[in-house]
Amino acid sequence: MNRFLKVGLLLFLAGPLFAAPKVQSVSFTTRDGWALSASYLPAQADEKTVILLHDLNKKKEEFASLEGDLAKGGFGYLALDLRGHGQSTGRGSVKSFEKEGVDNPFNKMVQDVEAAVTFLKSKNVPLDKIALLGAGLGAQVAMKGALLTGVQTVALISPSANIRDVLVIPSIRLYKGDLLIAAGSADRKGFLEASVIRNVAFLTTGEGKVTFLTAYDLTSHEMLDKYLRPSILQWFKTPHKPDLAPDIITTMPVTDTSGIPVEKSTTEQALIPSILGAQ
Repeated sequence: MNRFLKVGLLLFLAGPLFAAPKVQSVSFTTRDGWALSASYLPAQADEKTVILLHDLNKKKEEFASLEGDLAKGGFGYLALDLRGHGQSTGRGSVKSFEKEGVDNPFNKMVQDVEAAVTFLKSKNVPLDKIALLGAGLGAQVAMKGALLTGVQTVALISPSANIRDVLVIPSIRLYKGDLLIAAGSADRKGFLEASVIRNVAFLTTGEGKVTFLTAYDLTSHEMLDKYLRPSILQWFKTPHKPDLAPDIITTMPVTDTSGIPVEKSTTEQALIPSILGAQ
């Protein structure tokens, strides 16, 4: 047989062995009985797999653009419909969920994260190769889920102090992993709350572990799609920057409203904008 034909035949036969992973429609069950629908793309080589958590009243398809970028970068992803959303099934829809209470259905979404991590572990994805990214409500759930599961790489897109009684700051106080926070400055209240979250994180996680991204307009999925995708992918590759100093800690004195130099305080209370307390 001609040598070139042999090479071509070998490449044809070997092709499927080197084919890129394909997106799979999967489902898994939470401890309290919700059947969650998800799209799963295995990671290539030694890259991370990102669990994607959508905003309130959204669904997994909101991440279509980011999923394309993750796939091109060799990352895997697991985009799921949170309980009460999309194709996930269980006890009703999100419209019937109780909006208040520390144990309401929104707080129980932390079990959705737990089930997603368990699913990835069943696919032989180690914990240190799992990351979380949440938008809006998904950011709140991602932060709580990180503490429950031990995931050490978390991206919060448009987080708030409180969405449906899902609180972020108590989890931030305990979290020690790498953290990205992104907020749009046109949403003044949301931006201030995200800044508070960032400031608390700077005090608790250690230098070089917190990254803060801003955009002028848009929030949540829209901000992610329009402005943040390239930066997010780069951050997933190198989330921890040991030489990065927090931008809120300086050696220079600061000035109060009367123009008198005062010492920089590193207490959490001093880093929280007083405007929030007035609202």
